[in-house]
Amino acid sequence: MNKIFSGLMLIGASFFANAQYGSINAILTKLEERKGINQNLSDVNIDDKKFVLIKDFKDHTERNFIVIKGKNATYVEMFDDKATNQSTSNVFSGDIVRSRKNIVSLRADMLENKKVPIPVTKTLLLTKLDDILYLIDVNSKDRWIDEASFSKAKSSKN
Repeated sequence: MNKIFSGLMLIGASFFANAQYGSINAILTKLEERKGINQNLSDVNIDDKKFVLIKDFKDHTERNFIVIKGKNATYVEMFDDKATNQSTSNVFSGDIVRSRKNIVSLRADMLENKKVPIPVTKTLLLTKLDDILYLIDVNSKDRWIDEASFSKAKSSKN
């Protein structure tokens, strides 16, 4: 009788440990996805994608866009002054390179069709979280969201 009870306790404990392992593994996977670690996104196509970054400050709002068309990219900076309600923009164009390790490099060396002496460069990490694509700036940790995912998420909330 004692052996049967011990055997049932051992089986019950192994099921409990397996359930705990499953939930811990799910949490670790979610954390890795947030950091962009261990994601294989080589099959994700970023051609014809537009990524958006919006920063709100006391006196102005910055809206930045990256539009990817094949190996070409357009980087747009828009500044909205809250005091005067005026907007200014800079439109850069250049090229984009994507590595196998989800790294996307942007080099924009033309400002409104004029060569600039120091190009705008961005090194971005492609990540996916909850079916939403992000580009995370490696240097500043800014998160650029895929516009199609952003508008889909926004329309599902309404």
